[in-house]
Amino acid sequence: MEEELIMDVEDGGIDTTKENNTANVDDIGHQVDDLFAKVEKLEQRVNEIEQFYLSSSKKQSNASQKSLLVKDKDKVKHIPGFKKHQQEAARREAVAAKRMQELMRQFGSILRQITQHKWAWPFMQPVDVEGLGLRDYYEVIDRPMDFSTIKNQMEAKDGTEYKHVREICSDVRLVFQNAMKYNDDNSDVHSMAKNLLDKFEEKWRQFLPRVTEEEKRREEEEAEAQSNIQRAQEAAHAKLARDLSNELYEADMHLEELRETVVQNCRKLSVEDKRNLGMALTRLCPEDLSKALDIVARHNPSFHSTAVEIDLDIDSQSESTLWRLKHFVKDALHGHIKNDAAIELRNKANGLVNATKVTKPISTTKTNTSKRKQICNALARTAKKRDEQCSF
Repeated sequence: MEEELIMDVEDGGIDTTKENNTANVDDIGHQVDDLFAKVEKLEQRVNEIEQFYLSSSKKQSNASQKSLLVKDKDKVKHIPGFKKHQQEAARREAVAAKRMQELMRQFGSILRQITQHKWAWPFMQPVDVEGLGLRDYYEVIDRPMDFSTIKNQMEAKDGTEYKHVREICSDVRLVFQNAMKYNDDNSDVHSMAKNLLDKFEEKWRQFLPRVTEEEKRREEEEAEAQSNIQRAQEAAHAKLARDLSNELYEADMHLEELRETVVQNCRKLSVEDKRNLGMALTRLCPEDLSKALDIVARHNPSFHSTAVEIDLDIDSQSESTLWRLKHFVKDALHGHIKNDAAIELRNKANGLVNATKVTKPISTTKTNTSKRKQICNALARTAKKRDEQCSF
């Protein structure tokens, strides 16, 4: 029975007796394909915008903001004014580097005080491991360090130079810590290293506020730069969102024009077509039935698909709505038959032909059955009304 209904619903369509209709159909088909391809690309761009605003709405630490900036470096290049932001970043880094160089120059006075101390001589040059016969030195000391190495690295210009004053501080500590680690607590070298390390730490504590002030300033500058890039990204995405909205609207209008063109080329549904369409509607599953009612409501503002009592008059629907319903019912019933066939084959393969069917919850079944009954009654009333009019 369902197959017969589908065949009835499939009958009719665009009037193919006209010579130019085949060309018109092909042209419309190509336009629809182009629209779908365009909309698919637009949807991808919409998803990118949604992901951008989702990530922007999450609170991020400075570290995560920096990593995000590095991760999206290629995307940042495409934002308006990227070259300007790049130039500003280079200028800011150059200025910050000069300030750090000044800090390291000031730190040099602390180094001179330490290295000029009378106990500093054992730490001025690398340890003569072979000359002193210290065979286990490299087993105890992972990274040897001395003040001549520190000085050379401070004066280097080949990219190996220190970039931050804290790096120098760390190496100065390492000089004394290595000496204390390798030499016994009671040795002179151990005592000299410990004494000089205490003096250095005291001077470092006095110098530290300048370092923390510079670090805070650099963080603020980087945060401001990140904020500027974020605002530029938001402005670019806002413009992109506006452009996408306009393109989607144009695509929707074009699609509506194509729909109207198709309807104009379609013959009007006969009384028999409408009767078959009404019968086919009653064969839809509850979910597809709701979708069919939504189609009616979309093009008929006075029709409420979610009302408690539904009165569907097929004769009062526009040709456009009827054809949309016709094609929807055809696709829905085709899918229903294919699904049933697949389930039957699967059940046979598993030896479950006579298996008990799983029913829906009673409340849901009652609701869907009630709505389907209402549709059937409404269609019956429409048919009766049509018969009475014909009798006159």
